[in-house]
Amino acid sequence: MFNNEEEEHDHISHTEYTPMRKDAFELSAQEKQEAIQRHFAEIMQVLGLDMTDDSLKDTPHRVAKMYVNEIFGGLLPENKPQISTFKNSYKYRQMLIEKDITIYSTCEHHFLPIIGKAHVAYISNGKVIGLSKINRIVNYYARRPQVQERLTRQIVEAIKEALDTKDVACVIDARHLCVNSRGIKDYNSSTVTAELSGMFQTNPTTRKEFLHYIGIDSHFKI
Repeated sequence: MFNNEEEEHDHISHTEYTPMRKDAFELSAQEKQEAIQRHFAEIMQVLGLDMTDDSLKDTPHRVAKMYVNEIFGGLLPENKPQISTFKNSYKYRQMLIEKDITIYSTCEHHFLPIIGKAHVAYISNGKVIGLSKINRIVNYYARRPQVQERLTRQIVEAIKEALDTKDVACVIDARHLCVNSRGIKDYNSSTVTAELSGMFQTNPTTRKEFLHYIGIDSHFKI
């Protein structure tokens, strides 16, 4: 639990449109886990499940622990990755692309999985970050109830802030189980979202090069 109200407010204000209440951090992670465990047990009871069965009796605890610490770990400020930057001493001025970053997220409308890949690129403005930090940023914002459009923006804004550059791009291609497994039950469709900033937005050559590298047809319009 955060003791510093300014730190709590700062986390909420930088969630880039994640809907969070002002009292989001009044409960500790452990207290949230205990409350979710109680409520999930009630859901299972309502569904008519036998909570004394060996296979089911510990499910509320497992679900609560998974929700707080794993699937929705991106809602905990202490999990935000610490991004150390380095001087671009080797003067690399071309785009750097991290392709095929695995995304596991959760649709906030149905709480069903979103599974896909993110492709992230930036052009250094004098700073660089370790490659694994890009993956950590993607994972942090994915570990929330999400819509894909918001997630794409969050990744770009976080990298822009860390590197003090406008030249950042992100494309996400993901399958939504709320589409694939329920409702229309379209098993093959995926959703593509893009957020382009700086030269990736204004320079057609830069945009075309990025899309070529990530394997999207150069005539694809974003």
